[in-house]
Formats: sequence, structure tokens, C-alpha cells
Amino acid sequence: MSMTRRWLIAATVAMPLIAAAGCTRMYRNHGYVPSDDELAAVTVGQTNQAQLEELLGRPGSQGVLTGSDWYYVGSRWEYYGMAPPREVDRQVVAISFDQGGTVTNVRRFGLDQGRVVVLSQRVTDAGVSGASVLRRIFANVGNFNAGQILNKE
Repeated sequence: MSMTRRWLIAATVAMPLIAAAGCTRMYRNHGYVPSDDELAAVTVGQTNQAQLEELLGRPGSQGVLTGSDWYYVGSRWEYYGMAPPREVDRQVVAISFDQGGTVTNVRRFGLDQGRVVVLSQRVTDAGVSGASVLRRIFANVGNFNAGQILNKE
């Protein structure tokens, strides 16, 4: 058997195997969400932030105010062939605190319970679309009712 023929046979056998490997579903996990057993150690009304950090670790995200909620977020992504990745599972555990730093509520959310919620948005919407400040000021000049001024109730 010649060397060229061996390469041809090897390529013929390898091509379907490589194609099958490319169509295998692969999964990736991102983030960390405590299990129900770990959350059972958290006592509402007694556990404080320092104890919670020892039990569960620091959260993936926090609210913007000091002492606000802690969020543990984990997701599972599916990769399949040339298709774009798809999120197949998401878990969010939100833990709320009172002013003293004691746990007041523990909630768990999943992908099936809603939509994507923006936790932080750093853009201030002024509500102005296409109008300059001077144009808005001059547009309101004379925009009053004399009856409102004379008939004060």
C-alpha cells in the first residue's frame, strides 16, 4: 500500500470524527451561586455581613449603597457547533440587609422567572430628545394661563 493511499484512508476516517466533534454540545459555567445547603446556614434576623462572608464568600456584585443587597450570580452557557452561545440556566441569590448589616431576606431567582434586569446603569436620562436647553426655555415663555394667576385658590 502506498503512502498516498494511507493518507487518503486516514483522512477519510478522520473527517467524520472531526465533524462529529465540532457538533458536540459543550457547557461552561460562569459565576458562583451558593447551594441550598449553604443558604440553610444563613439565619434571617441573626446572620450579619461578616458572618455571611465567612459562610458564602464575597458576592459577585453588590448594590451601590453601603450595606445594600449582595447578589450571587451564576449562569450556564451552551456552545453548539457554529451557533452563537446560548444561556440555558441562570441563578441569582439576592441577600438583603438592614441598616445594622443583619440579613433581612434571602431570595433566589432563575432564568425562567423573568427577564434580564439591569442592576446598574451609569447613564442619566435627561428626558430631552433633540432640543437644546435654550430652545426649551424659550418654548415655555408665554406658556401660562392668566386665570391661574388671578384666581388663586
